[in-house]
Order: sequence, then C-alpha cells, then structure tokens
Amino acid sequence: MKTDSEIKEDVLDELMWQPNIDETQIGIIVDKGVVTLTGVVDSYAKKVAAEKAVKSVIGVKAVADDVEVKYGAAYKKTDKEIAKAVVNALEWNASVPQEKVEIEVRDGWVYLSGELQWFYQKEAARKAVENLLGVKKVVNNITLKQAIEPSEIKKKITKAFERLADLDANSIKVEVDGHKVKLRGKVHSYAEKEEARKTAYYAPGVYDVENQLEVVD
Repeated sequence: MKTDSEIKEDVLDELMWQPNIDETQIGIIVDKGVVTLTGVVDSYAKKVAAEKAVKSVIGVKAVADDVEVKYGAAYKKTDKEIAKAVVNALEWNASVPQEKVEIEVRDGWVYLSGELQWFYQKEAARKAVENLLGVKKVVNNITLKQAIEPSEIKKKITKAFERLADLDANSIKVEVDGHKVKLRGKVHSYAEKEEARKTAYYAPGVYDVENQLEVVD
C-alpha cells in the first residue's frame, strides 16, 4: 500500500508528464489516499486535464478539485460571447442532436439542460463546451430518456463489465432500480472506478449511476 507521500510524488510526476498542464500552478494535498487539488489555472480545459491525470494514478481513492479558473484580461469573454460560442460548438458537433440542448451562461459558468437519449450525446455536449475560451465551469444537467426494462439494463452492464480486461466483473455488484444503477464492490484504482461508472452509463436506459465502488490497494 502506498503512503500519502508516495501518492503525492506520483501525482506530481503525472502532472509534470502532461504537456498541457503547468504543475507549478497546482497544489497537491493527500490524506489517506484522497487527493485535493488547489491553485489557479488560466483555462477550464487545464482544470479538467489535471483532475483526469490525477485519477489515473494508482493509490488515489478520490479527488477533490478546488482548482480555480481565472482568465487574463486579454482572454476574458462576456456571457453573451460565451453563449454564442457554445451554440456554435454544439451545432458543429454531429453527436449532439440539434435544438435538444438548452444553454445558460452566468459569470462564465455554462449550464446545459434538456433531454437526450444516450449518455455519449450528453458527454459530447460537455466536451464540446469545456475547451471554449472564457468557460470557467460546465454544469451538465442534461437528462436521459429511454424506454427499456430494468432487467435488460442489468444484463447489458454485466456483460459489458465481463468484456473489459481492466475490470474484475466478479468483484462488482450491479443493482438496478428503475433507470438508476448502483455499483458496489471493490476495484484496485480510481481509474477502474471511473471506467466502471462510464461503462454503466453507456448502457441503454441508464439515467443515473451511484458509484459506491471502494478503491483498495
């Protein structure tokens, strides 16, 4: 089992390894495997990249991202300008159905809402927006709507887990209540926990995933 100091060193090395992240802008606190990121970066994309990088480190059990996004005066955008850029980005994204996503921008925070059928569409909308200049945070409130029986949902998720080489399907218990999925059991890294969550979300009929998987060394 890694110590907190060893995890911190690995996290710092991973941030240094990423070409689009300036590790000197980010503070790292590790307490019993839980990593808290602090500091200030000049784009939301860097904040997202830093969190993603940390989640890939072995020994990390959870991540609290307190990194703040502040744009320089030359790169500041008004909410109206950001909203226009968001509309254009979604219109050019073939994975997002036209006129299905509602947009609101407040002080650089982009709120997405509406109703889509597939999780990949919801993810595509978020990814299309998070790299836009001026965006400080993306709140993805898009809901999903599909007609499928809960028993079929569980079957498809279980089979998907069995196909993944990086996951031990036997150590993960899948519970389905309507269109909500609850994952229980143990995995060996935070990256595996995230992979299980994403895989469950990709199953048809899943609207919400409660990820209670425990990360153990």
